[in-house]
Parts: sequence; structure tokens; C-alpha cells
Amino acid sequence: MMHFDESIEIIKNLEINNYRIKKLYLMDALGYVLAEDIVADHNSPEFPTSAMDGYAIIYEDMAMNRLKIASINPAGSALKDEVIGGTCIKTFTGSLMPHGADTLIPIENVEVEGDEIVIKDEVPQGFSVREVGENYAKGQLLIPKGTKIDFPQIGVMASLNVSEISVYEKPVVGIISTGSELLELGEEQTNDAQIRSSNNYILEAIVKKFDGAALSLGCVKDDKNSITSAISDALEKSDIVVTTGGVSVGDFDFVKDVIRELGCDVIFKGVRLKPGQHIMVARKDDKFIIGLPGFAYSSTVTALLYLVPLIEKFQHGKCAIRKVKATLKEPFVKRAKKAEFTACNVSLLQGKYYVDFKDKKVGSSAILTNMLGDVALLFTSEDDTSKETGDEVDILLID
Repeated sequence: MMHFDESIEIIKNLEINNYRIKKLYLMDALGYVLAEDIVADHNSPEFPTSAMDGYAIIYEDMAMNRLKIASINPAGSALKDEVIGGTCIKTFTGSLMPHGADTLIPIENVEVEGDEIVIKDEVPQGFSVREVGENYAKGQLLIPKGTKIDFPQIGVMASLNVSEISVYEKPVVGIISTGSELLELGEEQTNDAQIRSSNNYILEAIVKKFDGAALSLGCVKDDKNSITSAISDALEKSDIVVTTGGVSVGDFDFVKDVIRELGCDVIFKGVRLKPGQHIMVARKDDKFIIGLPGFAYSSTVTALLYLVPLIEKFQHGKCAIRKVKATLKEPFVKRAKKAEFTACNVSLLQGKYYVDFKDKKVGSSAILTNMLGDVALLFTSEDDTSKETGDEVDILLID
């Protein structure tokens, strides 16, 4: 079996030959990855602008203590009046600074007596004046290609009058669960050996959470012809096909054989990993198949480790799952001579992460309830040993 680090390096180095790009209206692009650089085509602001409500003055005139109000300058108006010695112009937030003025004194700093202001508290020169290009300068790269579009990017692009943008298409991920024992939601149980399918729903949620386009293709019985037909059909419709079950060494584990028989090139099969050692990753042209184990906790962890980076790779995206350092609040028992991912409770206290295992069960790789709560995955390498309270460990944040 392959070393875990080697398998992750292989995923990192996979190349996508043809990225699909499409144009979207600005608000429809939320959550997509930008496929073009966004460069400022003007200065913002283009002219000196007031940052507060107040009075535009010549700084030196502040020593006069009393200034005549010459006119009013509402935001959005094309004021032609100029501030001359001994006068001021009432100016509002967002208004262009009148010609001649270099400082704005806030309303709170003055008293109005008739058509004059009396200055109570002085301000430094240039106070509350937004200089040309304070927000951004013409020609400045504001948002580089490869950035995931969130509300700040939406706002900046709107300020640039960008109504339509190029984004990378989200990869379509076809999801198939295999197993004759599986029941879909709402399907009636007819014998005690049947179990409710959860893997396909978990995977659909993961795909959507991490910006893929999920295509749920349901459950398939442990029949080689049915599995062959389902995977072949999924390859036609999807960029990535992810299956659960059928990759181990059982008599009815057909998925691993079908993947090869469909002409896919196996990138790797089997990793020294707990849970999920029987994982399989294959490729056919620019399409990928990831064969995950059937146990729910195994398929969840391996999807986070291998499927999520592949979804991001199709969009030139950045990894959304972060590895950080944390401190153990209780001992950890290393149970396998493999790379191990153990569900743990995570908390953030005074800028530091801490983990414990309260209510986390020790058992098979089927215990999906271990993923409930404020959970992270504690990572230990195959060379690591058991840890003590206070030891520093690596965790994956998946929130």
C-alpha cells in the first residue's frame, strides 16, 4: 500500500487539461472561482471626497475661529462654488470636496450662529478628506484570478461597474452508493439485513459545501452489470465520479474491477490510512473516479481528503480544509501503524486551538456520529506514537 503523504502529493500534482469557463451575472457568481483578473479602470475616489458631515475649510482659516457659511454641498451635486478665505461650505459624507478646501471640520466640532460657524475643537490639516485613489488606484490589480467570490469581491466589482464576469465552472460530481443492503430514504425495509443509505447524502452535502455541482445517482445493487452501467453512465454526465463501497476484497466488491474494465487508468489503489485504506483513484481523460469505502465514517473522511481537493483543482481554487496546530486536553492513543484521522472536539481559546475526545466513540469506521458537534480531524502519521495531555498535534478544520 502507498504512503499517505505520497497519495496526497499525487493529488496535488494532477493536472486538468481543459478548464471550463463561463460568464455569469455578478450576483449569480457568488461562490464561484474567478477566471479573470479584476483590475481597476479608475481611481476611487476620483476626486478628493468628504468622509464625514461637516464644513469644508482652508486649514489656515481655522485660526480665525469664526467662518461664514458660503453654501451647501450635498452628496451627488455638481457644486461649482469655491472655498475662499474666511468662508466654509457645508459638506456631507460622500460629497466632493469643494475647490479651495483642504480640510473638513466635523459638525460636532462647531456651533452654528446665524450664517457662521464657531470652531470649538480644531482638527489637523487634511482631516476627514479622502484622497484620490484611497480605496484603489487606476491599473491596480484588485482581485486576482483564482479567488473565490464572496461578498467583499461582489462589492468591489459592483463599484467598478462590473456586471458580468468569467468564472470557472463547478465540476459535476456524480455520486453512486453500491450495496444490495442499502435502502433509499422512504423505501420500506423488508428484512433485518437492510440498512438506510447515508453515504450518498453525506457526499452530496460535501460536494455542495465545497463548491461542486452534485449529481446524485442513487444506490446500485452489488451486481457487476448494474455497477458497470451506473459508472459508465456517470462518466458520461460527470467530471468526477465518486462511489462508495465495492473497493475492498469481498466477493461482491465489483467497483474496483469495473473501473479498470471501463478503460480507466488507476492512479493509486490502497493507502496506509485509517480509516479508508482501500481507497482508489482513477482517471479517464479529464474525468476522475474516486472509489471510497462503504463505511460512513471512512467515506466521509476520505472524501474530505481526496474528493474536496479534486473539486477545487477543477476551479483553480484554494484548499478550504486547513491544517492547524492544536493542544491536547487529554491523552490520545495511537491505534494503527498508519496515517490516522480521528474525530475530535475542537475549541478556540485566546487564539489557540484545543482538542478533546468527549463523547467520541472508539470502534469501527462506521461511527458517523463521531462527526457531530464542533468537530475536527486529528492527524497522526504512521510514524507517530500515542500522545499526552498538553502535546501539540495537527488537526484538520473542516467547518
